[in-house]
Amino acid sequence: QEVKVNWATTPSSQKKDTSNHFHVFVGDLSPEITTEDIKAAFAPFGRISDARVVKDMATGKSKGYGFVSFFNKWDAENAIQQMGGQWLGGRQIRTNWATRKPPAPKSTYESNTKQLSYDDVVNQSSPSNCTVYCGGVTSGLTEQLMRQTFSPFGQIMEIRVFPDKGYSFVRFNSHESAAHAIVSVNGTTIEGHVVKCYWGKETPDMVSPVQQVRTSPLLQTMALLIRYGSAQIGQYVPNGWQVPAYGMYGQAWNQQGFNQTQSSAAWMGANYGVQPPQGQNG
Repeated sequence: QEVKVNWATTPSSQKKDTSNHFHVFVGDLSPEITTEDIKAAFAPFGRISDARVVKDMATGKSKGYGFVSFFNKWDAENAIQQMGGQWLGGRQIRTNWATRKPPAPKSTYESNTKQLSYDDVVNQSSPSNCTVYCGGVTSGLTEQLMRQTFSPFGQIMEIRVFPDKGYSFVRFNSHESAAHAIVSVNGTTIEGHVVKCYWGKETPDMVSPVQQVRTSPLLQTMALLIRYGSAQIGQYVPNGWQVPAYGMYGQAWNQQGFNQTQSSAAWMGANYGVQPPQGQNG
């Protein structure tokens, strides 16, 4: 008689329970970094129970971060301290304690804490919005707590906490970092509270004058025309738009979008060339 073997039910292939292990967040990973790469990089620090690079389910590409789980807390602490800022591939990685997911929710609560998709979240708000709303921390809410929770996902520009209301706003330096933070922190526990994260409504006083014009070079130029008149606007040249420094700031674009500010003293009296982002040439 023919015997069928179902490998999925064999003990060796059952998923390991790592809920009581110590989990390290690894961020700023280069696109080519694999699960095997981060496992090899963190192996010298102790016994690893699990390691994975988080991938987009639709494209199969890395989302730029991952997790490494250790059996021993001391090994995880040592890895966080030693590996933060180290080069892996072409980038310096960031390490921190991973935010723990809460226990499996009740069915009535499940719909409110379903796993968010990065692609959905990143398209829910305009590319200029870098602000995350985090609510539900009804006790123990501090700026330090929010910084510790959200710093693994990118550079934080500003944090505003409202302890009496149990929520806060965290502004990152990029839309993508904010999206990663929303996806990763939403539905997790902070100080014993299950939190909700989504896009905050960015108000003018939370944005620097430069970020308020974080848009296409064409719209920047139109805004300057309205504000200063055409006499002060540089002419269009084949390799980019000529936009003068104004107020206290000049602007520079790179392929990722907004790059840096320059004081007017450095550029006073001269037009500052701005290369339009990819896809807007010609």
